[in-house]
Amino acid sequence: QVQLVESGGGLVQPGGSLRLSCVASGIIFNMYTMGWYRQAPGKQRELVARVTSDGSTDYADSVKGRFTISRDNAKNTVYLQMNTLKPEDTAVYYCNAYATVVGQFWGQGTQVTVSS
Repeated sequence: QVQLVESGGGLVQPGGSLRLSCVASGIIFNMYTMGWYRQAPGKQRELVARVTSDGSTDYADSVKGRFTISRDNAKNTVYLQMNTLKPEDTAVYYCNAYATVVGQFWGQGTQVTVSS
């Protein structure tokens, strides 16, 4: 049974920081591209950042220079360090695991709210 469990969301003021974590189980973690997506109310889910099995990363233009994705294969965990948060970063953030031959899995999501 595959599980992706996110944590680290919450309420933060503009300019603040949060670190999201996603612990995966039931998959061969180091074979998967791991990603973070987000969905704001009334909007489509969008890619925020992803890291491939070999460590390559890419980011949405809106978060470049502010967010950093990383993975720890020994802990089956992917992180998203979010700095200089803006109100427009408010969304539910979802962890995603993708492998070409298997497909993809989603976590349940964690709420991030940026507000003063």
